[in-house]
Amino acid sequence: MFSNHDNEAAPRAQGILLWVQGVYYFITGVWPLVSIRTFILVTGPKTDHLVTGRENDHWLVMTVGVLVAAIGAALLVAAWRKAVTREILVLAILSALGLTAIDVIYVAREVIPPIYLADAVAELLLIGAWCWTLFARARHVPMHAEPNHPLM
Repeated sequence: MFSNHDNEAAPRAQGILLWVQGVYYFITGVWPLVSIRTFILVTGPKTDHLVTGRENDHWLVMTVGVLVAAIGAALLVAAWRKAVTREILVLAILSALGLTAIDVIYVAREVIPPIYLADAVAELLLIGAWCWTLFARARHVPMHAEPNHPLM
């Protein structure tokens, strides 16, 4: 059974999670856009520039970076507005699940270096924290809540 403290802790934790995941995604998404050289130094060589032969034509890295930064920005806007809606929860959790799957599968296939498992660990921690907050909230949110009612 959850106490009243749990009822208050879950929404607060969700707000903190939005900030943490939003900042993490925004920074990791923008990083290759700002300095592809340092990004490659840490994450290993890439092959997405081989089509043109130009060292800075990392179209796939840049595409993923822009998308991850955009997700991070959306999470930060939700955190700023204190708007933990179902839509933002889906975005936060599914993006973490998707990135975890990519990290694990492609490290196992030896397509990307093991450093990406560090990201998988961070993603799994986020997923676990989101699950905890959802479980704690489910004990206190009425089943008849309006579909667009914020969960915070």
